[in-house]
Amino acid sequence: MCRNITTLRGLEPSATSEEIYAAALQYVRKVTGVGSLSATTRGPIERAAIEVAKITEQLLEEMPARRTPPQTVPPLRRPEVRARLGLD
Repeated sequence: MCRNITTLRGLEPSATSEEIYAAALQYVRKVTGVGSLSATTRGPIERAAIEVAKITEQLLEEMPARRTPPQTVPPLRRPEVRARLGLD
């Protein structure tokens, strides 16, 4: 589990639902201290991540444009991460 949540505001193209959910899941896992999902933690963690993702999507829509883009590329946009996760 990463220590830093990915910055999504100001991405070009805009953050995808997949990227927003991944950041929400990362946040929920961090605040709960859950490193890996088990049968007992999967449901509550996923439900919370879905809610956080919805709120995050609304927040990103309401925020003004950034003057400069984020300094790092989100993990889901990196070819090596996508290949490792089997997304391509």
